[in-house]
Amino acid sequence: MKRQLSTASIIALVLLAPSARAQDWPQWRGPNRDGIVTGFAEPKAWPEQLKQQWKVPVGAGHSSPVVVGRRVYLHSRQGEREVVTGFDLATGKTVWQDGYPVAYQMNPAATGHGKGPKSTAVAADGKLYTLGITEVLSCYDLATGKLRWRKDFGKQFKQTSPDFGTSMSPVVDRGLLIAHLGGPGQGALTAFDAGTGEVKWSWTGDGPAYASPIVVEAGGVRQVVTQSQQHIIGVSAERGELLWKLPFTTAYVQNIVTPLAYKDLLIFSGLDKGTFAVRLAKRGAEWVPEPVWENKEVSMYMNSPVLSGDLIFGMSHRNKGQFFCLDAGTGKTRWTSDGRQGENAAMVLAGGVLFLLKDDGNLIVARATAKGPEPIRVYQVADSPTWAHPAVVGDGILVKDANTLALWSLN
Repeated sequence: MKRQLSTASIIALVLLAPSARAQDWPQWRGPNRDGIVTGFAEPKAWPEQLKQQWKVPVGAGHSSPVVVGRRVYLHSRQGEREVVTGFDLATGKTVWQDGYPVAYQMNPAATGHGKGPKSTAVAADGKLYTLGITEVLSCYDLATGKLRWRKDFGKQFKQTSPDFGTSMSPVVDRGLLIAHLGGPGQGALTAFDAGTGEVKWSWTGDGPAYASPIVVEAGGVRQVVTQSQQHIIGVSAERGELLWKLPFTTAYVQNIVTPLAYKDLLIFSGLDKGTFAVRLAKRGAEWVPEPVWENKEVSMYMNSPVLSGDLIFGMSHRNKGQFFCLDAGTGKTRWTSDGRQGENAAMVLAGGVLFLLKDDGNLIVARATAKGPEPIRVYQVADSPTWAHPAVVGDGILVKDANTLALWSLN
């Protein structure tokens, strides 16, 4: 008889990330890589319009702003250079900037997204790490902008990005900087010493997709969980050994959605793949991802969902864009919105409030409730496409559009 270890003691999943102060937004999707804002105080009355505190030209790209203390950091493209800039959060003034030349030829199918970086930087232990659209990996001193180290992987891989440009955002875990590098058919999920850039381990079983990894702990084993080109994988965060994998392919190799951890479940989705949950079971020395539920009614393309209690909120690509709410434990649909909402929405949850930044520059503020869509306000915060995730900091929200970065007051 096959034996499964107890859920309570062995396979409880805990999302892990660098520690951060309440206002900090130090990496992709925030302190815990889950889109959750802590310490948010909702305005007593939402204004008719948001007040723009400042707006600065920054260059092309869909890398999201990160915030540590009173500074904002952004990776973007200006001309034929990728630039990394530190801004004063209060004023938008440049504190430091570094740049380097990057030649890049876009896939014709992705010309509308521009040649700028898509990966979001990660700040940890006084350093800032960026990954460019051609996988130039850099480490900066957070305070001064001094370059600590830089790596280019052109000699290691035939191609140094997936077909539509590098999009995965690196993660820092216990002194390791983890990034998925390479291109179609050849790649390596790699852990570097975060201080020196020295390679500590490398898993070469599949190339990178566009999804960003999370780090979870199951049965005392820390695992890097992500979507690669052809699979969903769990890799030992300490040694880089493959622990388990699931075959997972989407049209045009567009595996994009960041995994979501809920109690002892891992939740995934992809283009025309529905949404589904697995539970990791340990059978002897083998990890087995066991199916728990599947919902074929909603399917995420570029949207990464957020979790509020036992509810999942996301945007399905079906019906030309449709917001939804699922029960995280069962996968049951609680509600879906009207269709034709757009191609994508970057989502942030602050207390009981959802911030839904659509790619058309409209910001929807809504209640996170199982009863149905409850919009509070809709604000226009940009005149050009907004693919980057916003960052809610204090009583403001940072929005990166096609070429500018702006801070809007929520009061």
